[in-house]
Formats: sequence, C-alpha cells, structure tokens
Amino acid sequence: MQIIQNCLLLKNIKQSLDKISNIFIKILPIYWAFLTYMLLRPGVENHEYFFMFDGIDKVLHLSIFAALGFCFIAAFPKIRFSYFFQIMLIYAFLTEILQEEMKLGRSMETLDIVADTIGCLIGYYIYKVLVKRFL
Repeated sequence: MQIIQNCLLLKNIKQSLDKISNIFIKILPIYWAFLTYMLLRPGVENHEYFFMFDGIDKVLHLSIFAALGFCFIAAFPKIRFSYFFQIMLIYAFLTEILQEEMKLGRSMETLDIVADTIGCLIGYYIYKVLVKRFL
C-alpha cells in the first residue's frame, strides 16, 4: 500500500513540475528578449532620486539575473547545473561585451558580470529550495 502511495505522489510531483515548466517555457523568451533590450539600449543620463545609491546598478543586475536564472531553471528543470551555469555566464559576458562594442553610452564592467553570475545562482537556488519545500 505504501509503495502505491509513493508512486502516486511521485506522479503528482512530476505532473506539477511539467505544468510549471510549460508556463515558464512561455515566459522565458519574453523576459529574455526584454532583458536583452534593456541591457543593450542606449545609455541615458540618470536623474538622482531619493532611492538611488552607489551600486544600485549592481543590485539591479543581481535581481534581474536572479529572475532570469529562476525562469530558466523553471523552464528546463532537468538541465544539468554545469550547462545552466555555462549558458548564464556566456549570456552575462556577451551582453557586457556588446555594451562595450556598440558604443551607445554603456560600458563593460567586470562587477556587472559578477553580479549577473551571482544573481543567476540565487535564482537557481531559490527554485531548488521552492521545489524541495513545496513539491
């Protein structure tokens, strides 16, 4: 009896992960395209606002790449971590290189790549924790 219950539980978990994956497969390309546009659009002069501080761009990089990492692993939950990490790292490097080469008022910054990488890892970790806890 216990074996049957375990099998049914595993089947329900697999179905839940498949549903989540199907949702994020639709969200991921839209978010990724939007993110690419935002990272490569011409730089504009920022006005000072009360919530701005030194390093706010690193916090933004970290958070938007955490969302990207979460969406990516949710869309492709069976991908190996090494592939996930390589894809995210290549994207982070590529966007920074393109910012430098396009000469549109943006520049390549090593700390942006670090923030991007840490953000992706945070997104990955959050997904894994949520799956373990709720599924």
